[in-house]
Amino acid sequence: MSDERRAIVAAQLRELGHAFVAHDLSDATLDALESAVQVLMPLVREEPIREWVPRVQLAEHLELPIPDEEAAGASLAFAHSLVSGGANPMGLGATLWREGDIAAMRVTLGRAFEGAPGRSHGGVIASLVDETMGLAASMNGAFGLTATLSLSYRAPAPLGEPITARGWIASQAGRKVHLAASVTSGDLLIAEATALFITIEPGAFGATTSP
Repeated sequence: MSDERRAIVAAQLRELGHAFVAHDLSDATLDALESAVQVLMPLVREEPIREWVPRVQLAEHLELPIPDEEAAGASLAFAHSLVSGGANPMGLGATLWREGDIAAMRVTLGRAFEGAPGRSHGGVIASLVDETMGLAASMNGAFGLTATLSLSYRAPAPLGEPITARGWIASQAGRKVHLAASVTSGDLLIAEATALFITIEPGAFGATTSP
């Protein structure tokens, strides 16, 4: 099955999850959902275990063209990413694009990611920032892993409204890449962040399997 087909079903499952959290479900509806899950779960578990591999090799990902805002889309390299992978039903489903050397990601968060009433969970914003910084580093030829991340929240992040994160390289010395990022919703500054990434060889990232 293609990641494009998986992404369609994953989006429907994300929508179901947000609707489940947002609504006060009756016992009859819960019974119907439980019955459906009991039918579907064995079908899913009988399928082969998916080996975790990017759709493109990591070395190629460093040269992968990132679209501009008009052509923004989900990640082609990591379809099952928690943040920008369209094929992950538990993820954020963020779209991504580049603005020169700046990486950008946008997401509209549903009720399943609620922290304080009517606001998104701070950890979700941190995940969005981390992934955006990672994209900024890799698209500038510095594929690496997060060593430290410092995040300052400036305002509560809304649910149901577009939130945009932008990340860029502030400086680089050897394997140490210092990045910065901002998160906004319209004209509202939600958060600012800095991070240290340590670059690695793409081949060292390895592969694993997931159930």
